[in-house]
Amino acid sequence: MCRHIAVLGPSEPLGTALVGPPNGLLHQSWEPRRQRHGTVNADGFGVGWYAEGDPVPARYRRAGPIWGDLSFADLARVVRSSAVLAAVRDATEPGADAEAAAAPFASGPWLFSHNGAVRGWPASMGALAMALPADELLSMEARNDSALLWALVLRRLRAGDGLGQALADTVRDAAAASPESRLNLLLTDGTSIAATAWGDTLWHLTDPGRRTVVASEPYDDDPLWQEVPDRTVLTASRTEILLTELKEPT
Repeated sequence: MCRHIAVLGPSEPLGTALVGPPNGLLHQSWEPRRQRHGTVNADGFGVGWYAEGDPVPARYRRAGPIWGDLSFADLARVVRSSAVLAAVRDATEPGADAEAAAAPFASGPWLFSHNGAVRGWPASMGALAMALPADELLSMEARNDSALLWALVLRRLRAGDGLGQALADTVRDAAAASPESRLNLLLTDGTSIAATAWGDTLWHLTDPGRRTVVASEPYDDDPLWQEVPDRTVLTASRTEILLTELKEPT
């Protein structure tokens, strides 16, 4: 299980959303308030952000806990961006992929994170994995469920699907192959955000025309935070939020 967040808004230091709030991602790494599965998110972290005029995001990822990385503290204080996706990780199973297993995963203009776990991994996802070309399987950054979900999403994005559609179809396929999986996915291209609520919490906070935040849980007690219903795909820009029901696979 993990906690993740994506922000679109004015250019601000990364720490404004990740470190500064009383229940920001830094605090959620050791004391999440709404995490239903797992407890401490100490198995890696990552942040991806977009520099002005550059559509390809930068990333900073580490295998250890976010609270123990003094370099991140400096980075979050001085690096500014108007679009950010970050996550802290509680690994479902032990693995040897180190920071490569930490979100955000990236390709081209996209950043991706998975909060949850695929039930019966890896056997349950064998058929879906076999549907991917060999070169895409061999290009996976890590050997875990999140990396495979990212490969499935990425294939749809490269085929021309929009952010929300790519997530929705991937969740339906994964849920059909592995019922009772938790599939909260988060995706951004620096101008829009898409996310799914499937098995765990998801919230959003909007200041229309200025800031949109989508997160596993609120980073403060602002009453404007709204919970996203389970079995929902969210698509968002800086000006609007759209929620669409995700039906169970038949």
